[in-house]
Amino acid sequence: MKTFHLNRKNMKKQIKRSTLIVSGLIISAAAFGQKKNETSAAVEFKNKYQMSMMTGDYDAAKKALVAAKVYIDQAAEHPETKESPKTLYYKGEIYSNFLIVGMQTQDTTFIKQAGEDALEVAISAYKKGFDVSDKFDNDIREACEQKRALLDGYANMLYKGEMFKEAGELYGTQARFMDAAGEFDTTSIFNSAICYEKGNEYLKAGDAYEKLAKAGHKGSTSYVLASSAYRKGGNKEKSKATVAEGRKKFPTDRDLLLELVNINIDAGDAAGAEAALSEAIAADPNNKQLYYTIGTIYIDLKQNEKAEASLNKALEIDPEYIDALYQLGAHLVTWAGDTKTAANQLKFGDPNYNKMLKESDELYKRALIPLEKYIAKSPNDKDVLNILFQIHRSLGNSEKAMEYKKRADAIKQ
Repeated sequence: MKTFHLNRKNMKKQIKRSTLIVSGLIISAAAFGQKKNETSAAVEFKNKYQMSMMTGDYDAAKKALVAAKVYIDQAAEHPETKESPKTLYYKGEIYSNFLIVGMQTQDTTFIKQAGEDALEVAISAYKKGFDVSDKFDNDIREACEQKRALLDGYANMLYKGEMFKEAGELYGTQARFMDAAGEFDTTSIFNSAICYEKGNEYLKAGDAYEKLAKAGHKGSTSYVLASSAYRKGGNKEKSKATVAEGRKKFPTDRDLLLELVNINIDAGDAAGAEAALSEAIAADPNNKQLYYTIGTIYIDLKQNEKAEASLNKALEIDPEYIDALYQLGAHLVTWAGDTKTAANQLKFGDPNYNKMLKESDELYKRALIPLEKYIAKSPNDKDVLNILFQIHRSLGNSEKAMEYKKRADAIKQ
């Protein structure tokens, strides 16, 4: 019988090797335990919670969701599984469904069982799961789209009930779910902004419009809406900064310039409003479109002389600028008509009557110059032909008036 002996050195190696094997088994068992938590969470959620919701058994659904949360929390705490896309996906699903089932059953107490920050936890988990791996991207995208569709119904109901602030929050939540799945949801963000504005939550509306502006949605319009909302909310500095940002991209945009003027007017700074327009001109003195834009702003502000001067400046740069020809003519006609109406409203014998009628005629005469150049370029504009007929008739130019009337009558519309 052969006897084997181990010396002390070999015995130490053997013990160390055995310890490593046992340690490895312990680690593997722990990892397996956490994977089992993932699986258990999935079973509770898919096989029990979702099936109970389909059959309308809300009590069973709530019970299954609470059990699923226990499992997913354990998986989410362990280093082996906390970064797992499967854990992250189910964490998003489980936590967000506390909100969903709570809303459907009108049970706010149940929602709180997932914690005050359940919504934040859910969206964060979806987003992280979407970013760390492609494995569950389709599942996360589908889950977020489902949340969006469900919340849309509630948001629409709140909007119709004129609960605008609450509707704005839900529309904003829709957008956040879609953002977690890699999609910028312009419709939900825009709806959120509208609701906040209707609910007098102007600063929140401004933030939503600003997101759209930075994403390039609706060009300059989103910048104007954002600035206007900030202005209404009392944040003039933010309003100005938003307009400045928009004008870097759209330097001659009329609505942005008008918004800049309105900011100064709201602040009681008429000089600032004027300076804003002068600054725009100084930065680009040979831009015909800029002068045209400023001319239309002066029209809105009822500053007739400045409007005429700006439009004439645009035509000085480009005498064939058809938009400026039309706008100048239309402005002078309106100004002349208003002056004549004001004269007719004076008391009988007022010495200003004849003076104002003369001013009106002079304005009509000035209007003829751009309008006749315009009609030479657009000979089939029936509205302008009729205006020319009326001006010449008012000024006593019968022959010319009839010429334009015949041309207008010959056009079939």
